[in-house]
Amino acid sequence: MEISTVTTNYEANTASTITIKGILSLLMQSIDDNNDKKVISLGIGDPSVYTSFRPPHVAEEAAIDAIQSEKFNGYAPTVGLLQTRRAIADYLSHDLPYKLSSDDVFVTSGCTQAIDVSLEMLAHPGANILLPRPGFPIYELCASFRHLEVRYYGLLPEKGWEVDLDSVESLADQNTVALVIINPGNPCGNVYTYLHLEKIAETAKKLSTVVIADEVYGHLAFGDNPFVPMGVFGSTVPVLTLGSLSKRWIVPGWRLGWFVTSDRCGMFRQPKVVERIKKYFDILGGPATFIQAAVPRILEQTQEVFFKKTIDILRRSANICCDEIEKIPCITCPHRPDGSMTLMVRLNLSLLEDISDDLDFCFKLAKEESVVLLPGTAVGLKDWLRITFAADPFLLEDGLKRVRSFCQRHARKL
Repeated sequence: MEISTVTTNYEANTASTITIKGILSLLMQSIDDNNDKKVISLGIGDPSVYTSFRPPHVAEEAAIDAIQSEKFNGYAPTVGLLQTRRAIADYLSHDLPYKLSSDDVFVTSGCTQAIDVSLEMLAHPGANILLPRPGFPIYELCASFRHLEVRYYGLLPEKGWEVDLDSVESLADQNTVALVIINPGNPCGNVYTYLHLEKIAETAKKLSTVVIADEVYGHLAFGDNPFVPMGVFGSTVPVLTLGSLSKRWIVPGWRLGWFVTSDRCGMFRQPKVVERIKKYFDILGGPATFIQAAVPRILEQTQEVFFKKTIDILRRSANICCDEIEKIPCITCPHRPDGSMTLMVRLNLSLLEDISDDLDFCFKLAKEESVVLLPGTAVGLKDWLRITFAADPFLLEDGLKRVRSFCQRHARKL
């Protein structure tokens, strides 16, 4: 397929909000079949495809034991198995100044379904939601189905991608129902400090809005800032905490997530609200029952050495990524990642001869070098790139060296 055709297809689809998987699929189609180079995808956040990232043995054993027990072949309660909800509540409570109960937890099919549930619960005619730019495009897609107006606030790359709180205050009004915070950050690799999160909570309280805390990368922090859950500030502002097993346990395909009302203010404990949440879950299909049954053992018995190994690999890979980027004149990284599995880098198109924008860059790179990066346009920042560094180090080095060769080949002649 010609690059011009693929990019036209992408531009046509952006009007209805294409997903990250959608654009990556188009990029894969643009790879030259006659190119004998191994395809290296640094575009999608699925660490399980690399040999460096494997789930803990206890996770696999717990799932197998749940199947072999023959106790979990039937339907689970629509809100999730009680033992699963209780285990998630206990797991999250370790980092909070209060204890969650099983009633605060609803089991979802991955974090994506938790996102959908949170927007469904808050949507009403005329409502708007504040999303980060750059951010995770599934929020915009879910909002469009809920007829929620989307307003984008800025993140500040020179300040570790902190939330531009002035931007938040200028955008919010009486119809603002939620402020979405992604921490640790996808796509930016940020990890917010306690102080910054406290300011976010105070701002949300001032604006009388809920905070949706997307913590799917929770605890995947390897920089100076430790991970602090937004639920710590549940006494200041109502918080909906969204998370999953996907990234920390390296099992994205298991589709086990959670929607948690980390809300000491009591907004989500009102009987009518609780009833509405439960009724919505009655029409959803949650994760497989045997996966839910494995969760208590997974959360309780995964050893700290497993988490430490993952963090060490991510730290090393992030450093490799940033060091290789420093060798490419037309790409700059404004802030080294502190966590998660992705980072954003800026393209300097003035240094390139025949590249029109980030889309053109990514499609030509895929065709010529069989390397897939995500164009920044897909996450809200034109002429930026998102790079996933959760990859085998040798492949990461090889892929970024090919990016450097590509940039040298397309460098503007002085």
